[in-house]
Amino acid sequence: MKCYCVVNFREPLQEMNQPTPTPQGTQVLLKVRAAGVCHSDIHLWEGGYDLGQGRTLSLKDRGVSLPLTMGHETVGAVVAAGPEASGLSGDRNYLVYPWIGCGKCPSCVSGMENHCSAPACLGVHRAGGYADHIVVPHPKYLIDIGDLDPAQIAPYACSGLTTYSALKKIGANIYREHPVVIFGAGGLGLMSLTLIKALGGAGAIVVDIDPAKRQAALDAGALAAIDGAAPDAAQQIIKAAGGKPVQAAIDLVGAPATTSLAFDFLTKGGKLIIVGLFGGASSWPIALIPMKAMSIIGSYVGNLTELQELMELVRAGKVPPMPVHRHALAEADSVLSALRAGKVVGRAVLTVD
Repeated sequence: MKCYCVVNFREPLQEMNQPTPTPQGTQVLLKVRAAGVCHSDIHLWEGGYDLGQGRTLSLKDRGVSLPLTMGHETVGAVVAAGPEASGLSGDRNYLVYPWIGCGKCPSCVSGMENHCSAPACLGVHRAGGYADHIVVPHPKYLIDIGDLDPAQIAPYACSGLTTYSALKKIGANIYREHPVVIFGAGGLGLMSLTLIKALGGAGAIVVDIDPAKRQAALDAGALAAIDGAAPDAAQQIIKAAGGKPVQAAIDLVGAPATTSLAFDFLTKGGKLIIVGLFGGASSWPIALIPMKAMSIIGSYVGNLTELQELMELVRAGKVPPMPVHRHALAEADSVLSALRAGKVVGRAVLTVD
């Protein structure tokens, strides 16, 4: 099979030809139809995360080995299945849940595989969707998408799931009554706007330093789009919220500047959900965290049940089709480079004929 792999960190992806796997046990072999190119893939390509103060989290030290076929937003059709796999149809397309754990620890047993401390995620620890085939360890990780467009559905495995899970952490009692502030108007930010509307939310105020992305957010229905670099950004956000206390923010960037700004405008008892992995270190005044009674919550993708819930909304037509830019699988490296340069608005998806 053909795949596009990180052979050396920070070097171009290389086309490789590998034997097409034969599924064993509960494994399922899929022909890839679509694979999203996600901002998280940039960190994988770089080989680590910036922890601030000169420190880096090395992915090599965290069990990521090369060569790596990235791609954790995948839709495919069943080609073959192991003798212990059942309940699947070869003429159907399936969305793959990639955030797979060890299956044995308390997190996995409770249905929170995305919190497993010994993960085996597709596109991170195991070969992912930047290929013409992918192996999934069990049919339970496959969600039938019916006649929906594979390219539009693939990003739900990460961008959709991540934003849906973050909104659940805020709680319907907040997002249905109060505007939510969203940092970042890229693919996840636009997805957040869509899901807030689908869930009956009060809307969102989007913050981004890129004028084109702010306009994209307004076009997608944002209540307001604020330049986060403006010296009075906090005041603008509060004004956009009608002068009322801002109850919650989702930070899809995860940088010192965004977390600091959120700390400034959130009201007492507010929630800050940090999703983005841009990196760096925060310098919050610790005493103000209890004094403001703030909840600062990290949110890492989402669990399988949440993805199933999200896809029920999509199939019911409550979530409008996601705008995507389609590219051939052979363009994997150039698309990743464009995303790294900030030249992708919305979601980029690799498609396989």
